Order: sequence, then C-alpha cells, then structure tokens
Amino acid sequence: MHLSEQDAALYYELMWALQFHIKRTLNLFPEVQSPEQYADLPVESKVEVREALYRDPTFVDRFVQENPQKLSDEKLTIVASWKHFIADDFYIERILKKHTIFIAGSEKVYGVWGLQDDFDAMFHPSQLPLCFRAVLLPFRDKIIYDGLLQGYRVRFGSGIASNLKQIYLSAKQRGEIIETLSSSSTQPTVSVPTKTVKDWTPELEELLTRASKLRGGNGQPAMYSPIFSLIKASLELGHAATLNPDDPEELWKLFTKVEQAVRKVERSL
Repeated sequence: MHLSEQDAALYYELMWALQFHIKRTLNLFPEVQSPEQYADLPVESKVEVREALYRDPTFVDRFVQENPQKLSDEKLTIVASWKHFIADDFYIERILKKHTIFIAGSEKVYGVWGLQDDFDAMFHPSQLPLCFRAVLLPFRDKIIYDGLLQGYRVRFGSGIASNLKQIYLSAKQRGEIIETLSSSSTQPTVSVPTKTVKDWTPELEELLTRASKLRGGNGQPAMYSPIFSLIKASLELGHAATLNPDDPEELWKLFTKVEQAVRKVERSL
C-alpha cells in the first residue's frame, strides 16, 4: 500500500520546504533559490541536508516557528510530527496488502506505507528479507519512510528469515504491530486486535500426521490415490493459512497444488 497521489505530493512539498530551509541555514547551494529548485537537485546533493535534519531535530522546531513558506497550521502540524522520526537498521520481512512489515533491531515491528509506489514494485517477495538503513516518519495516521533506503548487500539464510518470521507472527498475535507514531510523544501506538483468533494449528498438524498414512495402490480402487492426494494438499493449505495467513505467495502455491489434485480426482471419476 502507498500514499494517495495527493498525500505523496503533500509529503514531498513539505519535506523539500523543510530541507530547503535547512540548506539556507547551512549556506549550501547558494544558487538554489526556492524549494522547487531544491526538489530538482539529485539525491546525492540532498544527502548532507538530510543527515543534518536527523542529526539535529531542532531544525524542525525552527522551521515550524519561523514558517518561512507560510504554510497552513495543518501542514505545520505534519512537519512538527517529524521530530518523532525513527532512524534504524530495518529488515523488510514481508509485503502485505495493508502495509509492509519493517522489523527494527529492537524487534519492534512496524507497518509502513510506501510513498508513490508499493513496496512490491521495488522488491519481489522472493528477495525478502532485506536489510536497510531507513528513517520512518509519522504522516497523519500512517507510518511512512522518508524516501531513501540505504541497502546492505547481505543475503540472509533460512535461520535469520525464520527468526524474523517468528518475530512478526508473535507481534501480530499480541496486537503489537506499530501502525502509527505519536506526534506528541516518542511512544508508538499499536494496533490492538478486536478479538482473539482461535489457533487451529494443533488440530491441523494432527490431521496432517494422520493423513500422511493414507496410501493408494496395492489393488485398492484407482480413485483412492488422487483423493488421498487432495486431502493432503487441502490440509497443507489449511495449515499454512493458520501459520501465515498474510503470505499470499505461499498460499497461492499450495492452492495451485490443491487445484492440481482436484483435476486428478476429476479424471479418475
């Protein structure tokens, strides 16, 4: 999920206005005379200003107090909230329809929105997890990143991927996925589940164990083998859905396996 076109445009309007103000304070790029000109600078030229912003968040206070661009109170409130940014190394663990899961070194789990593009337009799920240096910002009732992901060229083994998956699932179960950052304190607000969801995993694991003993052939009716395959494939899909309901790629793969089993049953009838 990413911001609407209007919200993305608003974010960049405000961020470039803030960084232009910092640029002037630091006496950088004297030839750049407006936020619009600053926006056209290459990313590399903006790095020094960006780093100054996160090194000294009082730049935000001074910008809001002086309001050099004559922004509305609503816009100033958005900029003021950026004092509560979170800069850290994050693992991008999975991409969901609602948001993308960022896990910090502290094992806090954040639901982050893209700016102009969804994260799955930048990364294929098969590439995850990936690790980046990033800055998370509050934007109204959402968490966004500031537009720059500084990646580490590291591939992660199954052990780390499994650990990150467990961190995400545990946070989801406890209702501790952070979806907004408070603009009045450094304490994040979290999403709280409205009801407890029954864990069907033990029952499905028992059924999978029992189904693993089903065997066709050896003079039994020909339809036994495809039907038993369908039972096993359906249980695998159900088991995966209880363990990781937000992993559409894995669920789709198992659903395809069920469809193939159904077709074999059809041919045997």
